[in-house]
Amino acid sequence: MNKKLLVIPAMLLSFSAAFAQQTVASPKTTEDNKKNVVTPIDSIELPQSMTTDIDSILSKWHAQQFVKVDSSYEAFDESSSFTDKEYIDRLTAMPTVMEMTYNPAVRKMIDFYTGSNRKKVAFMLGAANFYMPIFEEALDAYGLPLELKYLPVIESALDPTAQSRVGAVGLWQFMLTPAKLMGLENNSLIDDRRDPIKASWAAARYLKELYGIFGDWNLVIAAYNCGPNNVNKAIHRAGGVKDYWAIYNYLPRETRGYVPAFIAANYVMNYYCEHGIAPMKADLSLTSDTIEISNRIHFKQIEGITNVPIEEIRALNPQYKADIIPGGGRYTLRLPIKGLNAFIDRGDSAYQYMADTYLTNRKTVEVPEEKTMAETTATTTTVVEAPSRKRTRAIRKKALSKHTIRKGDTLLSIASRYGVTVKQLKKMNGIKGHSIRAGKSLKIGK
Repeated sequence: MNKKLLVIPAMLLSFSAAFAQQTVASPKTTEDNKKNVVTPIDSIELPQSMTTDIDSILSKWHAQQFVKVDSSYEAFDESSSFTDKEYIDRLTAMPTVMEMTYNPAVRKMIDFYTGSNRKKVAFMLGAANFYMPIFEEALDAYGLPLELKYLPVIESALDPTAQSRVGAVGLWQFMLTPAKLMGLENNSLIDDRRDPIKASWAAARYLKELYGIFGDWNLVIAAYNCGPNNVNKAIHRAGGVKDYWAIYNYLPRETRGYVPAFIAANYVMNYYCEHGIAPMKADLSLTSDTIEISNRIHFKQIEGITNVPIEEIRALNPQYKADIIPGGGRYTLRLPIKGLNAFIDRGDSAYQYMADTYLTNRKTVEVPEEKTMAETTATTTTVVEAPSRKRTRAIRKKALSKHTIRKGDTLLSIASRYGVTVKQLKKMNGIKGHSIRAGKSLKIGK
């Protein structure tokens, strides 16, 4: 999705020499009036999902756990090729409302999917078993063509954790600002763009709005990629004609490849058998359901209660960024049916299970009472300041009970050392004169 605010950068893919010489006639422009502009189809930019390494997708936990190669399906060599007429007949036979035209740009995208992207198509065919019903429900609710369910194929390769280099997120690759405009929440705990259900309904709303603007599905697809402003500019530069292929050369390069990629995605997801592509098996908890969460809870608590591994909880609930569901009745938890029933059976006690261990943020905290200046000064002096010599002597006087007279001691030196007067020292020890003898003990203090 690349609409100024919804941007997915794409990598450049050069056409082969066979297509480099092909041309597409553009409509008349204001500058040259009746002179046609002809632009070579010498390059095309792909959506990022088409250039993502499939091994990076398959290395993710959810793919490793839930998608497997179907050994019962016999694939054949990827070198299979068909004539233009065969492609045209197949596209025409598809039960679609949207126009599925054929030309060298579409052929190039089909070749890309059925060639170097075969393994990615096999993964998407497996993942489609889980995601396509979600997409279809949202699209059908808004009265939109169901073939739009293949938009996430070119947006994210059906990877719910996909994130573009510029921050587009999720199956439908929403950027943050338009996602919020479509009602998707994003904060430190939640990113609804990662929620397959909420993001699908938001995408359906957005697509319906775009159709209200352009009234043409190819232009809607183009606007989903580069934004309605860029499509409107292209229409004006093309003399006002509202036809994707007529404004093709006035669109950003990545958008020139976007509609052909969408047509190719529809083709390959329907005719993969003809190209010997073996779908992977998807075991992503097809029998799962959701429940509203009334209080804050951590995934580790849910794991302990239901015995559903935390990795599976994350895979089924990718919208929660920190493994915490805020609660409050606005948020849902999706689990396999067995695990969900175990959670429901615990009732409200589920939220108390090991809450002190996993939910450590304090709800309340006491503020210390304000101290007087004198109390503050006294506390500070005792803790921070080094005691004065006089205070040290006083402390020692209180702590010690006697002093053993050493050679050279005098009553004055001993009194000064302990912070008392000679008179006090003599009184404490019953000394009448000034003579003291080494080795004797003197009482210090009361």
